[in-house]
Amino acid sequence: MFDGTTVLAVCKDGNIAIGADGQVTFGHTVLKHNAVKIRKLFNNNVLCGFAGSTADAFTLMERFEAKLEEYSGQLLRAAVELAKNWRTDKYLRNLEAMMIVADKDNLFLITGNGDVVDPAKNLAAIGSGGAYAQAAATALIENTDYDADTIVRKSLEIAADICIYTNHNISIESL
Repeated sequence: MFDGTTVLAVCKDGNIAIGADGQVTFGHTVLKHNAVKIRKLFNNNVLCGFAGSTADAFTLMERFEAKLEEYSGQLLRAAVELAKNWRTDKYLRNLEAMMIVADKDNLFLITGNGDVVDPAKNLAAIGSGGAYAQAAATALIENTDYDADTIVRKSLEIAADICIYTNHNISIESL
């Protein structure tokens, strides 16, 4: 688990939204309140959210973007190739981060263990507040007519009320 980050992705009615809080911590100290942990990649057709060590997350995001270019935007192929490299490359193997990636048709969670997970219920969450955000999103998906953006925002707000490593400075990107 990675302290200091909460990232949530929700796919609903053909729309995908990924949101994250803005808090960056070092131990028990908040270093920054308004970090942006989500990026649009590959001509704004792919969303990427990350949790973990900042330098490690940026390294992995750059590698993932290169894989997207190499495989002409094929999200699953790029994700699998990144996961393979992450697992087998001596340098990458030590990186401590997780990623959620999505396009209009797919949503995947990528880990350093070589996992590329197509999550159940069209939602994924990572980071220290991820379980709280995921529980809230599940309840909202099953019991409201909210769109993906609203579910992400409300779920991250709930997580921020519970998790000390998550704040209310929320950014959301959608496709």
